[in-house]
Amino acid sequence: MEKAKTFVDRKKLNLAVKQEFQRWLLKQVLIAVAVSAVLAALILYFYARQEVLNSFFDAHVKIRRVSDLLLPVVCAGSAVSLLVGVFLSLFLPQKIAGPIYRIEKGLKEIAAGDLTTVITLRDNDTLKDFAESVNQTTAALRSQIHQAKIGCMALDKAVMEGDAEKVAELMQRQKEHIAKLIT
Repeated sequence: MEKAKTFVDRKKLNLAVKQEFQRWLLKQVLIAVAVSAVLAALILYFYARQEVLNSFFDAHVKIRRVSDLLLPVVCAGSAVSLLVGVFLSLFLPQKIAGPIYRIEKGLKEIAAGDLTTVITLRDNDTLKDFAESVNQTTAALRSQIHQAKIGCMALDKAVMEGDAEKVAELMQRQKEHIAKLIT
């Protein structure tokens, strides 16, 4: 079993975990942010291209179109949204990839036959409910196997005692118990 990690050890940004998934999610977030920033900029720019009414022509600074004034603001807003999107896309995949990695690792241990494995995630991890469902499923399997082992031990004892009637009864119980498991 792996040594328990401290909170500080787990808090580190680890881009090596689930790299393929993190790259995919990073790409998806960046595309969404870029498209939304460009669409917002285009809508605002084309909406602002209308001619300014005559009352604005007498202003101190002569502006022919609102778009001349808003273009720098639109560009700055788009740049800020892209920067925030890049920042989020660096940390968002890790919030998902880390728990997925730990759940996969636990499932591999369970598949190898270690039904005592308990998947533990931090309280604020996104997939904590999923990990708890896997733990409940493993506990149910562990309980069913424990009942089967108890039945086998009782069956062995009855065979050693030579009690044919009890052996037949215990065999029937074991068959019923195994029949409940769908394979």
